[in-house]
Amino acid sequence: MELRRKTLAEAGPAPGRAFIRVDFNVPLADGEVADDTRIRSALPTLRAVLAGGGSAVVASHLGRPKGKVVEELRMAPVARRLRRLLDGEAEVVECPEVVGPAAAAAAAALRPGQLLLLENLRFEPGETANDPELARSLAGLADWFVQDAFGTCHRAHASTAGVPALLRPAVAGLLLEKEIAAFDLALGAEPRRPLVAVIGGAKVSDKILVLEHLVEKVDEILIGGGMAYTFLRAQGIGVGASLVEEDRLETATAILHAAEERGVKLRLPSDHVAANRFAADAATQEVGPHVPEGWMGLDIGPETRARYLEALAGAGTVVWNGPMGVFEFEPFAAGTQAIAEGVAASDCVSVIGGGDSVAAVKKAGVADRVTHLSTGGGAFLEMLEGKELPGIAALEPAD
Repeated sequence: MELRRKTLAEAGPAPGRAFIRVDFNVPLADGEVADDTRIRSALPTLRAVLAGGGSAVVASHLGRPKGKVVEELRMAPVARRLRRLLDGEAEVVECPEVVGPAAAAAAAALRPGQLLLLENLRFEPGETANDPELARSLAGLADWFVQDAFGTCHRAHASTAGVPALLRPAVAGLLLEKEIAAFDLALGAEPRRPLVAVIGGAKVSDKILVLEHLVEKVDEILIGGGMAYTFLRAQGIGVGASLVEEDRLETATAILHAAEERGVKLRLPSDHVAANRFAADAATQEVGPHVPEGWMGLDIGPETRARYLEALAGAGTVVWNGPMGVFEFEPFAAGTQAIAEGVAASDCVSVIGGGDSVAAVKKAGVADRVTHLSTGGGAFLEMLEGKELPGIAALEPAD
């Protein structure tokens, strides 16, 4: 899978109007942006385009309106926050529609240094269907294309795959460039070894393709979360009332055998923080290696944490996706928190994706000590699976 794509710098100064696909899918509260992290992340690309003497047609989805106009999901709060963040650096013009006469007129009237923020892309039913007519209408608003919404690159939508097929140059923005570079550093041709993957989450079924792909690339896999109990059951270890996918026991066994054949160390929890019910205030006990009947494992135990931290300390590269336990309940967050601190303490290249994993790094206050925190959940997961992302594939290859 060739990831490298032409970047803004490689495209050179490109005056005229750029169609910039961003990810402004931000949380709202009381009609205002509650967290502007994603907007801030796009600012370097917006500034770079404007600095080149161009203007920009900026497009994003917001929420899941499912092809209908939903008043609560209009882009007005995003426009207000964008103006505040740019603080006079550029004029932000709002558009009341995605495509149509108003959008065409507003785009044609753009002057250098101006940004036109289109209405919510997913108000148009053709967006998620990658409708060719919608793609042509969007492409008609600009002269070239910049993809900076990594979080949507795994979707073959009109704005992510259709438009760049029609506009050239079609290049990676600064945020997407960082995502591609980090992934190539971790799982490209020459990663620093040993290469350790930390994979967690609830279900084996959610991570089958990830594990099948990684077992061919990494030196060691550390497994946690609910998915670990399917592996443990497959090995004949008692798991009590822990989450087990009975229909995935053969899959787990096959992955274990594949790891053994390739000389990959696949580590599973040897002890657990168990609870008598699935609740934040449940009774808990540390057990291992077996979970007693009637109890469920909801986090890795201290012995497992120590073993996993030892592996991280000696790693050359770490890729992490998924929590080690029920991270949202404080009694079962220690495992995930320990991994965050262990990755930060290691002298390794570290690439981390997934909401809980990224949240753990931020909560631990070590975000500045990891190599890269990915901005895409589903996109990051699909890259771990070895899939080609439509939003990246549609861009021009690097020179």
